[in-house]
Amino acid sequence: MQSKENILTCTEEVRVRFNETDPLGIVWHGHYIVYFEDGREAFGREHGLTYLDIQREGYVTPIVKSTCEHFLPLKYGETFRIVTTFVNSVSAKLIYTYEIFNQNNQLVCSGETIQVFLDSNGSLCLYNPDFFQAWKDKMGL
Repeated sequence: MQSKENILTCTEEVRVRFNETDPLGIVWHGHYIVYFEDGREAFGREHGLTYLDIQREGYVTPIVKSTCEHFLPLKYGETFRIVTTFVNSVSAKLIYTYEIFNQNNQLVCSGETIQVFLDSNGSLCLYNPDFFQAWKDKMGL
C-alpha cells in the first residue's frame, strides 16, 4: 500500500577531493559523515529548511545518533551522488536517510542521522516547534 505522505528527497553530486583520501587513495571512512552533512545542507536549501532557518527561529538541532554502512570504496577524483531522504516522524526530530552512489550507480554507503530540537535555553523540545510543524504542513507531511 502506498503512503499518502510526500516523500522528500534531494540529490547532490560531489567530487572526491584529494584531502579526503588516505594513503591507499580511497576515501577515509570518517568523511562519509561529512558527505551526509553535504546531503542535509543540500536538502535544506532545496526544501526550505536550512540550519540558518532553524537558528533564526531560536532552535538548534544537534545530532543524537548517526549510522553508516560501507559497501564499496570511493576514490580520489571520482564523482558520486548523495541521495538524502527526510523521514517523517510524529516526534520532534529531524530524521534523514542517505544513500551514496558512485559514478557507476553502485551503492557505496548508506546511513541515517537523527537530530533533536533544542530551544534557546538548551532545553529539549518534546513537541514540534511551530515553525517546523508549519513546514511539515506546507510539505504535505
